Amino acid sequence: MSPLAKISSAYGPRFAEFAFEPAFTAAVDQHVADLRERLSAGGPDLTPPPPDRSDLTDYALGFLDALAELDWREPVGHDYAVCRLTAISWLVQRHGLLPEQRRGD
Repeated sequence: MSPLAKISSAYGPRFAEFAFEPAFTAAVDQHVADLRERLSAGGPDLTPPPPDRSDLTDYALGFLDALAELDWREPVGHDYAVCRLTAISWLVQRHGLLPEQRRGD
């Protein structure tokens, strides 16, 4: 299973929390915006382009490695890492970055 698939499987279910956790929703939105800025050159379009799957995968692997070095364990609530991993999962789902999500390929 790819790193993006693992993250999506683990953190995609947290999308359900958006309905009753507005602070979590806002935090994930900020992480999505930051990831988009980091992974794309930007441009004149008002709608940001989808992230490149390999760039997002590389970022996710580096982030997971850093968490492993810190011996991070997922908390009950929402810390920086949970928000970041949920944002990665949201980008994957939103843009169909997994092979099984692609249409017309």
